[in-house]
Amino acid sequence: MDALKAEVNATLDEVDHNILNLIVEDSRKSYREIAKTLGISVGTAYNRIKRLEESGIIKAYTALVDPAKIGYELTALILIQAEGGHLLNVEAEAAKLDAVACVYDITGDFDIAIIARFKNSSELNTFIKSMLKNPYVKRTVTNVVLNIVKEDLRIKIPRKTKVEAPSSGPA
Repeated sequence: MDALKAEVNATLDEVDHNILNLIVEDSRKSYREIAKTLGISVGTAYNRIKRLEESGIIKAYTALVDPAKIGYELTALILIQAEGGHLLNVEAEAAKLDAVACVYDITGDFDIAIIARFKNSSELNTFIKSMLKNPYVKRTVTNVVLNIVKEDLRIKIPRKTKVEAPSSGPA
C-alpha cells in the first residue's frame, strides 16, 4: 500500500486534481457527473477515484454539518503542555473524545492544540477538568471562539499549470 501511495502522489495529474476539487466541493457527485464536467469517460472517472481512494488520498466522504444548528454553540481552542515522554498518550486520549474535532502537535510554549465543540460552558468546564486529571497534562490554556469568520478544512487543490516553451524573443 505504501508503494501505491508514493506512486500516486508522484503521478497526480491535472485530471486527478480536477476530480479531487469536484469531490471536495460536493462528495455526492456521481461518476457520470464528474466525467461529464471534465470531459472524460465514466470508466476513467471511476478508475481514477478508486486509485485515489486506495492510495489514501481520498480518506472519506462526509457531510459538512453546522454545529450551531445542532446545539453546539461553543467552540474552544485548547492548548496543552504535556510531559515530554507522554505527548502521544495525551494526544491519543484527547482524540478519542467526541467533543474533539482536531488534535495538532504544535511548536512554541505548548505541545498540543485541540479544537473542540460544546453545547455550553458547563460542558467545556467538565472537559477541561477531565483533561487536567490526566497526570501527564502539566497545563492548559483555553480560548473560546467568539465568532467564526471562516471555517473550512476542505483542501482545495491548485490546478496544475502547463508550462509553455519560452519564446525566442521579439519577432
